[in-house]
Order: sequence, then C-alpha cells, then structure tokens
Amino acid sequence: MDASLLSSAPADTFNGNAAEQIAPPMQPPGTDMTGICFRDQLWINSYPLDRNYVFDYFALSPFYDITCNNEILRRRSVHPLDHSQLSKMTGLEYVISDATEPNLFVFRKQKRDGPEKVTPMLTYYILDGTIYQAPQLCSVFAARVGRTIYQISNAFSVAASKLETVRQVDVKSQNEPSETKPASETVDLKEVKRVDLILKSLYSKLPPAPPPPPFPEGYVSQEALGEKEEEVGTQGGESQQPQIDPIIDQGPAKRMKF
Repeated sequence: MDASLLSSAPADTFNGNAAEQIAPPMQPPGTDMTGICFRDQLWINSYPLDRNYVFDYFALSPFYDITCNNEILRRRSVHPLDHSQLSKMTGLEYVISDATEPNLFVFRKQKRDGPEKVTPMLTYYILDGTIYQAPQLCSVFAARVGRTIYQISNAFSVAASKLETVRQVDVKSQNEPSETKPASETVDLKEVKRVDLILKSLYSKLPPAPPPPPFPEGYVSQEALGEKEEEVGTQGGESQQPQIDPIIDQGPAKRMKF
C-alpha cells in the first residue's frame, strides 16, 4: 500500500485506545430549526426539571451549540449558568430569561462582546419537557402578511369570477331576440271562473247599498210625464207643452237648493 495513503488517513480513526479517541467536531445548530422539537422521556423520568438540571437537559438537544461559553464552564466543573463567570467571557452563551418551574423554561442564545454588551440571537423554550425553538419576529410577520395576501387575492378571484358570470348573462340576454306576445291570447275558463268566485265572495262581504234619496218636492219623473202624455193623446185633446223640469230646464240660477 502507498505510504502517502497511510499518512493521509483521518486523524479521528480509532487506534485501539478509547482514552485517546477524539470525537469529531459537531456542526453548530442551524438558524431556523422551528420545524423540529426534542424530548427525552428517559431523562425526564430520572431527573427533575429545575434550574439546577434544566441546562443539562437542554444540552442533549440538537439546539445546543457546544462551542458556547457554557460548555467551557461545564468542562471546568463550574455551573454553566453562572452569570459571574459568563460576564467575564466573550462569545456565544445561553441564559435563562424566564422560568416557571417545572413546566416552562425560556433560554436565550446571545453573543457577548463585553460584560454589559450582549446581542440576542435566538430563543428556545422547554414546555412540559419538550424543547422548541421560538420563531423570529420577522418570520411571524412574514407568515401573517403572506396569509393575509393569500386571503385577499382569493377573495378578488372569487369576486372576479362572479362578475364575469354576470357579464356573460347580460351579454347573452342582450343578444337574444325579445319574445313577441301574440295579439290574441287564449282565455282560460278556469281562471275566469276563479276570478268570478273571488269577486262574488268579496261582494257578499260588502254591506248592502243604501236606498236612493227621495225626489224633491214638485219634481215629476220622466215615467209619470210619459204616462200623462199617453192619457192626453188617447183622449184626443189638444197637445200641451211638456211640464218644465225645475231642476234640469230652469238653469242653475233657478234650481232649488237643498
């Protein structure tokens, strides 16, 4: 075998001594890991979730970055959340920003550039033993705006389709010739009888008509006048002038007022 191939063998190859075995470097966690979560039920059943052990539980998750300052303190047998030690270091670190034992723990990943100068980066939370990454504010706004734009565009599409249907119906109605009604329509006898029955029932419900007013004093009806003329004609007497109607033939000024 070529000696160059042996010299180029990877440095982390197992050489039979477990103490000298060097673990391969782990990749830092990604920025957006909101699509996954982590839970170790065996660890939860063995240890309590409180401020003393919660960081050890968080270090088991894929959200943990082993290049942080907390990992350095762990190797020194110092509590990884000791703020007095973390404030003296620079680089990435995890701190507990809020906690409600034992159900909720909120971790903040930040970059420290000095004792009082830190830049927040990401937020993680442990809810009832399950670890999640909190979405960034810009991602929340982008999702809400995208959802709103989708609903608005969908509403405009539905409205446009309905207006197009109405326009097609209007065009079709304009193109169709108007129906001419026949000059003489067939009379339906059933309808005529039905109308007669309705009028008869309405007439029966009306009160009887009042009697006509009496004739004025001195007024002679046309029937009585005709009978009198016939009597005179039969007697062979001279023709007489007809009696003057006091209401009709004497003019408005000479009519009687009631």
